[in-house]
Amino acid sequence: MLKINLDNTLPRVFLRRDDIRSDVWRQPVTLEKGKTYLVEASSGTGKSSLLSFIIGYRKDFEGNILFDGRNSRELSTSDWTTLRQSHISMLFQELRLFPELTAMENIEIKNSLTRFKTREEVGEWFDALGIADKMHSPVRLMSFGQQQRVAMIRALVQPFDFLLADEPVSHLDDANSAAMAHIMMDEARRQGAGIIITSIGKHMQIPYDKTLRL
Repeated sequence: MLKINLDNTLPRVFLRRDDIRSDVWRQPVTLEKGKTYLVEASSGTGKSSLLSFIIGYRKDFEGNILFDGRNSRELSTSDWTTLRQSHISMLFQELRLFPELTAMENIEIKNSLTRFKTREEVGEWFDALGIADKMHSPVRLMSFGQQQRVAMIRALVQPFDFLLADEPVSHLDDANSAAMAHIMMDEARRQGAGIIITSIGKHMQIPYDKTLRL
């Protein structure tokens, strides 16, 4: 997938609002593979909704979202499965980890399906992110910041053309944020992928090609 186009897209909950001033909503927007985007937003302006629309978890929006010219509303369940397995990966704001499983087990659930990374490669990421000692600990015993790093590793153990990350460093200090940014950028470059990051304040310090404001 080379491009994602937003065509006059707007959450239906905002339909009656006439005060929207946005670089995204009700605008023609093209997101290109290989480029990095920061979506800056205030709370309640729809940043998480935007990513959910793109990945197909929500469809309560007006306008259209197109993948290489194909309207997302036309995709079948099988099409969405392929899209999420091979073209778009997402790091959710609420993480969506299994708390009763260990950090590594959470990664292996996905990596056993994709077979995209070796156990050694995953272990190197744990080490680089400072959570190697938590690899076999239940996620429920980890801090939210540690869980964010686990969720990012899980997002990277698959092929993708676009990586969506919803406030990925909200609970990280500058050093861990930098380590996470380095790994994310390195993998995106390796795959030639685009990155779309949302933030309501603190955000990853990476070279963005474009900043969009909701």
